[in-house]
Amino acid sequence: MFFSLDNLKFDYKPYPIGLATPVMEPATYREFVAAFPPMNLFVGYAAMGTPGVKFTLSEKENPDNYNKFVRGHPLWREFHRWVKSDDFIFFVLRTLRDRHVDVGYDKYRERQPYLRRTLRELRQGRLNFSMPGLTTRFEFSALPADGGFLPPHTDAPSKIITLVFSMADEEQDWDPAWGGELDVNLPKDDHWAYNYHNRLADFAEMEVVKSFAYRPNQCVVFVKTHDSWHSIRPMQGHGVPALRKTLTIVIEDTARQGTMGGSRKKRKKAKAA
Repeated sequence: MFFSLDNLKFDYKPYPIGLATPVMEPATYREFVAAFPPMNLFVGYAAMGTPGVKFTLSEKENPDNYNKFVRGHPLWREFHRWVKSDDFIFFVLRTLRDRHVDVGYDKYRERQPYLRRTLRELRQGRLNFSMPGLTTRFEFSALPADGGFLPPHTDAPSKIITLVFSMADEEQDWDPAWGGELDVNLPKDDHWAYNYHNRLADFAEMEVVKSFAYRPNQCVVFVKTHDSWHSIRPMQGHGVPALRKTLTIVIEDTARQGTMGGSRKKRKKAKAA
């Protein structure tokens, strides 16, 4: 495995969210940070009409650049293969269950021998190499220290579990005064309490109940719920060229895809208050 979640510790309110640190061996972490893709491959949220100030490289937003980069880099190619496997999904589900967070997917599938399951699929006229209903993807993200932000949101209904890995360069200190914390939010008004379909809110409508600082070699893990509000407040590194780089892995339920009730472009823009 490329990383370990043995040190993962959860908070359970207002929703399951936890921190694991360290997650990689020091040499492995340095290798991943050094292999972070160049910024000319990324696309900005402004160009996509998406609220927030962020740059992204993923199989969802700009698949051509993403696929070319991942396939052409041995480290990311192998990492991609593992993240897309059943073994990875089982590893994450088991890690959460061991910490009293059961997201409700069949446990018996983990015990089924791979060959037996494959033969059963063939007899039924299909061949699926991934856990039925679940799929994974990962995204490279970069938010500028000068003004980068993500408005309060709860994530799309298709998401089940999210893992956010810091890709901070240990040789370039990140100044906490710039910000960059992942904030856990609690709505000030109860009309925002149920937000399964991921409406965006303004910062002024949320209280910050916990923050995870941007530090090297750590991973924040959380479960999507109807109230899994989180955000990154506008960063204050005025004139600073530094970037808050992360690697985000998402486990999704394919049956829930397409249930967002409208694209991000059509939802209201959150104010950078």
